[in-house]
Amino acid sequence: MSRFWSPLVHTLQPYVAGEQPAIADIVKLNTNENPYGPSPRALEAIAAATNETLRLYPDPTSLGLRKTVATHHGLSADQIFVGNSSDEVLALTFQALLKHRAALLFPDITYSFYPVFCRLYGIDFVEIPLDADMRVRLDDYRRSCGGIILPNPNAPTGVGLARAEIETLLQAQPDVPVVIDEAYVDFGGESAIPLIDRYPNLLVTHTLSKSRSLAGLRVGVAFGQRPLIEALERVKDSFNSYPLDRLAQAGAAAAYEDKDWFEQSCAKVIASRERLTTMLRGLGFDVLPSSANFVFARHATHKAADLFQGLRERAIIVRHFNKPRISDYLRITIGTDAQCDRLAEALGEMARWNGLGPGAVDGR
Repeated sequence: MSRFWSPLVHTLQPYVAGEQPAIADIVKLNTNENPYGPSPRALEAIAAATNETLRLYPDPTSLGLRKTVATHHGLSADQIFVGNSSDEVLALTFQALLKHRAALLFPDITYSFYPVFCRLYGIDFVEIPLDADMRVRLDDYRRSCGGIILPNPNAPTGVGLARAEIETLLQAQPDVPVVIDEAYVDFGGESAIPLIDRYPNLLVTHTLSKSRSLAGLRVGVAFGQRPLIEALERVKDSFNSYPLDRLAQAGAAAAYEDKDWFEQSCAKVIASRERLTTMLRGLGFDVLPSSANFVFARHATHKAADLFQGLRERAIIVRHFNKPRISDYLRITIGTDAQCDRLAEALGEMARWNGLGPGAVDGR
């Protein structure tokens, strides 16, 4: 009963996760999951770790995984932090680095967990509007603040910033923490990780859920100079000393080691994204330039909510945000070419009946 709640609970507006519907023969393009399975080497490592040692606690520091990640990125293990999903890594980051007297800055259209974390942890924040093209204007972040967090590429827009632009921001704001959330960077973005050694205020976060197809394993990573990583460790060890189990550590390390699978998977997603973008534009959609594994698209004359419902009736699930400035957009995860074809065919069918736009849906 709500009368037993702490006062904080009454004020919370929890994050709403993407739907996981139980629909037969579904084309699920709503939660930015990778359409291709995990690395076979990751699956083998998880199977090999499934033995009697599960009776023992895992390594609380995940040192083996951190060494593997560090080698992949040319860093040292003490510059790496790992946690139970990038959401947990971000939650710890908000507590460890982003709670100050001055307000935290982030875009008005962005990952919707950011304001949730701020309200949960009592962090003042200011949402900085994207421009008319749905882009981050870095000049708007040249102001007094307690910290800055930016997804790059942004979500749900998919629009990215160049590394040089991130460096300009770091130079303009040397005295506050700057967190770059790179959940989707492997699909065509430019990582800020090479800047870490030069900027002590920079923290970069990654996830294995997208480009390494391990959303079900829940592994997130942060990169930064040692004082930032130590702050995360201090908060983690005040909350949960064992965030990653033995299976997660083994599978994640193997996924990083399988470079060929990773590169091939990302390349397939990128190629399908460009193909789907062509098909959507052929149907009269405006599609924002994406460096992620999804596209953000709107039609000039048809409401996104109607298109969302029409697709759902055809067992195709995409994401619609009924929020200011973006209620006309659909966020569409990149699936296999066959899934993208089915989406385009469904939109083409609606086009023929409803005058949606040109009938051409052939992406070749």
